[in-house]
Amino acid sequence: MAANEGDEATVSLVDVLEEDEELENEASAVLAGSDSEKCSYPEGYVKRQALYACSTCTPKGGQPAGVCLACSYKCHEGHDLFELYTKRHFRCDCGNGKFEEMRCKLYSDKDQLNTENKYSHNFFGLYCTCNRPYPDPEDPVEDEMIQCIVCEDWLHGRHLGCPVPECVELQEMVCESCMNNAPFLWTYATHLAVPAATKASPCKAEWEVTNEEGDREEGKNTTEEASTSLNDQGEEKVKSNGVPGCKRRHQEMEGGSPPSKECRLKELGGTGTERAEFGAVFWPSAWRTKLCSCVSCKKSYAEAGMSFLLDESDTVLAYENKGKTTEQEQAGTAEGRDPLMSALNTLGRVQQLEIIHGYNDMKTELKDFLQRFAAEGKVVTPEDIRQFFQQQQNRKRQRANAGQYYCS
Repeated sequence: MAANEGDEATVSLVDVLEEDEELENEASAVLAGSDSEKCSYPEGYVKRQALYACSTCTPKGGQPAGVCLACSYKCHEGHDLFELYTKRHFRCDCGNGKFEEMRCKLYSDKDQLNTENKYSHNFFGLYCTCNRPYPDPEDPVEDEMIQCIVCEDWLHGRHLGCPVPECVELQEMVCESCMNNAPFLWTYATHLAVPAATKASPCKAEWEVTNEEGDREEGKNTTEEASTSLNDQGEEKVKSNGVPGCKRRHQEMEGGSPPSKECRLKELGGTGTERAEFGAVFWPSAWRTKLCSCVSCKKSYAEAGMSFLLDESDTVLAYENKGKTTEQEQAGTAEGRDPLMSALNTLGRVQQLEIIHGYNDMKTELKDFLQRFAAEGKVVTPEDIRQFFQQQQNRKRQRANAGQYYCS
């Protein structure tokens, strides 16, 4: 626990623990979907997995390469690694022809190259259109980075060419470059994308605010017609030209629309409603289920290299949910249980209560001990913590000695 002088905020131990727990949960969601013991190479081009790039083995100026989670642990321990989060359709490069003398310790029988792998500047620790590292020691601006679901590059919020919606949970982003590589996405963006934020309302599009003032009734009628064209198969009606609001719940977006005999893209393109074609686009949850899957559209996805858009399990959210489920299942087995809880289950009721009371007493005393530092604006040092536990040991010995009786 630390307190700063002046008006700066005080950070409590609870805050630190809560932040650590949140980071652990995020890490578990990403890593639990990948095997930490076996190289993923035998699985072929994995649909999605956690990946790393090793600057020790493949420095900048050489050939880009990516290694799986297990190889990052077993083959590149102590190396300088770039965490790439997750990538789709990738096969582990560890020890192949891109590495000079290094060979994979987990699976050495590999082809020289994985021809279907796709690489970017991310594999050399560079990101965004500004081509900078993250974190960037020379960048004074604090800015979050958001991953494009198509090219899978990470971009600074200020370099997206559009305001970042405040309600970005369960949303996917496609950068402007990828939108232009697949022009048909602009048509969908007009009707499905999350509206751009405005100063008047951070969760409403500019046209929505104008409509509320009564200045665009004609546009309102046009967008309602566009919404109806999406719902002629019994799909749930969506107000405001088919664009779900920022606060729309995930459950309301599930299910998608039933297959249509007609091309849905042509229907949307014929409404006359348009959207400015610039900047990144944010999409609501389950927007992929609204995409047309006719023969012509499937061909367009394939030509743009975006066939994965029709695969709901391709999303990072689906991958993370799978990882969380795997971790929960492992936690339910005897091997995955907390050692402390497993030990408690082997003890009698009285012993369990004694341990629980002892733990609660120590927790209370530690809290009181740390609160004194917060009150005085002092930083807790490792020596202070060692002293605290030494005092605990001394009191424990005193209590034990007091309980001994000797016969004279």
